[in-house]
Amino acid sequence: MNARGAGLCGGLILVLFTTAYAFDYVADGSWLKRVPTAEHGKANPYQGQADAVAAGRRIYADRCSHCHGENAQGTKKHPPLKSDRIQQQASEGDLHWILVHGNMRKGMPPWSKLPDQQLWQLITYLKSLND
Repeated sequence: MNARGAGLCGGLILVLFTTAYAFDYVADGSWLKRVPTAEHGKANPYQGQADAVAAGRRIYADRCSHCHGENAQGTKKHPPLKSDRIQQQASEGDLHWILVHGNMRKGMPPWSKLPDQQLWQLITYLKSLND
């Protein structure tokens, strides 16, 4: 292999390693550590309401499915929302915080322009995926 080929190969390996590391970091749930205690304990006013689940499903289809998959199964670059981290470890307040603030370094936009009612409906839908 000549020097140019070795350089390209080394560059490709670096890109693949960096991408794999970044995806693992996104999926590791480190954002949960940044949620303030007061936010963690926020209660969802729509918890378990069938109408909120239906409304949240529509919001998910419109705003989230492009990245997280039609059935929240995740994609190559975006984590699944049916995971234990979302369904068991993250409180509804944690999910509200990440939706409001996002994590642009990891590709998650903030959805703070959505009305709070819609954010909670979306969270109600996401938590219903555990049923």
